[in-house]
Amino acid sequence: MEQFGQEYARLCAAAGAAPQEAVLQRLREPDAARGRLDLAAQSLSLQTCSALGRLLPGAAPFAALALGDCGLSEEGVRLLLHGLCSNTTVKSLDLKGNNLRTMGAEALGKLLMQNKSIRSLTLEWNSLGMWEEGFSFFCQGLRANNFLQHLDLRNNQINHQGAGELAMALAQNSSLQELDLRWNNVGLLGGRSLLNCLHSNKTLKRLELAGNNVPGDILKAVEQALDHNQDREAILSEAQNRVNILNKEVLSLKDEKNKQFMDFVDTVDKQKEERARSEKMSAARVSQLQEALDEQYSIMNSLKTKLQMTEAALALSEQKVRNLGELLNAMKQEQNSVAECHFKELQQQKQEGADREGRLLHDLSAASEKNLLLRSQVDELERKCKFQQDQLFQVKQDLTNTTAELKLRAVEAEERLEMEKKRFKQSLEDMESLRVKEVDRVTQHMEASERSLHNRIQRLEAIRISLEEELSQVKAAALTERGRAEEELIKVRSQARLEEQQRLEHLEEKLRLMTESRDEAQNCCLKQKEMVAEAQAKAKQLSLCADGLRRRLDELQQDLDSKEEEKVTELNKVKVELQEKIGHLEAERTAQSGLREKIAALERQLKALSSNHREALLDKEGEISLLLEKLRMKEAEISRMREEEAQRASFLQNAIMAYVQGSPLGTHGSRK
Repeated sequence: MEQFGQEYARLCAAAGAAPQEAVLQRLREPDAARGRLDLAAQSLSLQTCSALGRLLPGAAPFAALALGDCGLSEEGVRLLLHGLCSNTTVKSLDLKGNNLRTMGAEALGKLLMQNKSIRSLTLEWNSLGMWEEGFSFFCQGLRANNFLQHLDLRNNQINHQGAGELAMALAQNSSLQELDLRWNNVGLLGGRSLLNCLHSNKTLKRLELAGNNVPGDILKAVEQALDHNQDREAILSEAQNRVNILNKEVLSLKDEKNKQFMDFVDTVDKQKEERARSEKMSAARVSQLQEALDEQYSIMNSLKTKLQMTEAALALSEQKVRNLGELLNAMKQEQNSVAECHFKELQQQKQEGADREGRLLHDLSAASEKNLLLRSQVDELERKCKFQQDQLFQVKQDLTNTTAELKLRAVEAEERLEMEKKRFKQSLEDMESLRVKEVDRVTQHMEASERSLHNRIQRLEAIRISLEEELSQVKAAALTERGRAEEELIKVRSQARLEEQQRLEHLEEKLRLMTESRDEAQNCCLKQKEMVAEAQAKAKQLSLCADGLRRRLDELQQDLDSKEEEKVTELNKVKVELQEKIGHLEAERTAQSGLREKIAALERQLKALSSNHREALLDKEGEISLLLEKLRMKEAEISRMREEEAQRASFLQNAIMAYVQGSPLGTHGSRK
């Protein structure tokens, strides 16, 4: 406010006039600091009006301006109101008792057309109704204004013509709420025109017409129209409040729905992640099974090599048997009893070893069936088996070297070969059955997972249609992966069958060759029986050699027993480790079952939430329909009230016209 006073003093000095001390004093008062400039009853000069008019445009530092009883000239009023035309802060303007004329009324009309901030205008004691042209311009400004709410026109000598102009302005004004026309000369015609304008004006709530010679029935009609406007405003405000409440509830429902949808999207994303994780686990499982099959093929290849080595050793033994047939025949006659005893003992030991090896191979096959996913343990077992195979190969070489001197060892080797063939065939059959079972189990697991995924996709399709394309893509990918896995399994199965057929054919061919060689050896033995007499001389020497060989066989048998014990201990260790791994796998299976139960619980919760949401939406829609029905009833009631008021007004107008025509005043007016 001090800056405003300084600017006022500067403008007055620039105009060559001294600033008025009364104005400066009013600018220093506390009311001015609170936003009210009170210059009432101060005689303002033209220079002061010019300076204030130049300071008022824009954002002035006050919201109320009081200029009552200031004796303003026409030019001073024009300058002040011109400055207020572009003002944005003044809300209340008081110009009472300034004797405004035509120029002042025109300036007021221009102010009402251009200003958008003034809400209250006081024009008491100004005699605006005496100047018809100026008052009509003022009414035009009031007609164009949509911001003024309070207008005071007391004691302005407004006649029935001015009231008609004012009524036409009020018919198009939509912001004025209070109008004070007391102590004017409105009369009957002016009151009637004001009453007619209230039919189109629905915002005016207060109209004072005391001291205007307006009949009481017109005043009552005006009061009824104003009450109707107030009721209408109250109903509209109530309806607007209800609409706002409904909009807030709808927005809250939309927010809740959006939150539920986001939660649903999050759950769907989590389910997608879990499904992708399960697919990855299944793919890893298939890859592990493939690796296990490859390992089985490698084991079978190692067994092939082992068989080839045994065949080579047998070929060497046959060669040595042919070379030493004569000596063996001589030894056979002298030591039949000893050989038979040893043969029986060796047969019993071999039978026990074969049974033990059969049990161990059965245990190994069961362990390999359960240990397909444990690659590291299989690698360690392969290294141990290779080491044991090397040791067994060395032992067998020693055995072949010792049995090369005895024909009996050749027969035992043939029997062992037959037993090995039978056991190998049994192991191949067991491996084939295990592989078929594992493939069936994998396919069943894949089919079960596909069925569960298909059911879950159907449930998700019923909840959210937008996910159909993605779910179909996932289903197609799963089907392609299943087809690819089945094709790979079919290829592996066919390849294994071909390899097994080739291996069996090869073994049968070798067996045929060995039988032929055995027949040839028997023929050679028959031929060499004739040379027994010549070899009797060497029997004693050979008996000594046989004793040494027996001792050597006993030592080798002890070594074999120790090796078998070590092998049994290692197999027991492997069994314990496999049982531990099986326990871990069962724990993982239980964890997966718990996860499936959690997923089912989440899906049930989602269904319950969706059902609750639908019920809430239905309830809200029912409430909205009830409120709309109430609004329609209120609007019908308002229209009925309007019709009744219009009928009453028409009845009143007819009565007034009849009264006027029947009164002496009406007859006098008709004579004129």
